[in-house]
Amino acid sequence: MSESPERTMTSSRAARASASSIDFPPPTEAWPEKSFKALWVHSTVQCKRLLTRWSRDPSTMIQALLYPALTLVMFRIVIGNTVTAATGQPAVYGQVPMIILIGAMFGSIVSAVGLRAERKTGLLSRFWTLPIHRAAGLVGRMMAEAVRVTITTIVILVVGLFLGFRLTQGFLPSVLLVILPVIFGMGFAMMVTALATVSGDAPLVELVSIGCTLLMFFNSGFVPVMAYPTWLQPIVAAQPMSCAIDAMRGLAMGGPILEPVLQTLAWSFGMMAVFVYPAIKGYRRAAATG
Repeated sequence: MSESPERTMTSSRAARASASSIDFPPPTEAWPEKSFKALWVHSTVQCKRLLTRWSRDPSTMIQALLYPALTLVMFRIVIGNTVTAATGQPAVYGQVPMIILIGAMFGSIVSAVGLRAERKTGLLSRFWTLPIHRAAGLVGRMMAEAVRVTITTIVILVVGLFLGFRLTQGFLPSVLLVILPVIFGMGFAMMVTALATVSGDAPLVELVSIGCTLLMFFNSGFVPVMAYPTWLQPIVAAQPMSCAIDAMRGLAMGGPILEPVLQTLAWSFGMMAVFVYPAIKGYRRAAATG
């Protein structure tokens, strides 16, 4: 016996309503898009997304972990004993901090190149259309950078322990030694993020990598400041890598701490203060326009 058209239509509506209730359940964690709760939750989601992508990207893993570790071993084999014999100080206490900072900086450069690719492919634009906190993308990226630099620091410290590096000043200085490059790395990441979002197709990020290479060979971790020409010594001593290296050396083996730590914090927070607004504007424009 066939059903009437009215009954068939009623059954169809009921089926669609049932499917709708199953496919689209009412939200249980709905917050205003501008609330702090939304910012925190959405930022952690973005942070997890970036960490997952980086862990699956060979170039990022090489730049963040393998390249710094191999560079440290190479420096220790090639010039470590020479510097130690010339200065009377173990070269590894300058090389380990230097390589930690190099890993932090070059990892941020690779991340910035990836950010520019996300803008070109329209991924940032798709995120911009979602009902999420507008600052979550940038905040989540800085959170991911902090996690990445922390992991890089720990890995390099472990390699350094096999090469003779020791933490001799106690627990709190050792913790500060790990935190300091994270702060430095976040300041540097803010700078390259701003350059990646405002430069368009200009090779500003690539030019930063050239500058980082120069800084790698002109700092107090490569060789002591006194080994450089007299006219160059003030520049080498004042550049941000040297300040951070001196602070980390003092935290590991003893020596002046307060002044280099304050100088490192000044450089780090200075980069954040200078580049945070361009990073926000550039990220918003890159996400909104694609």
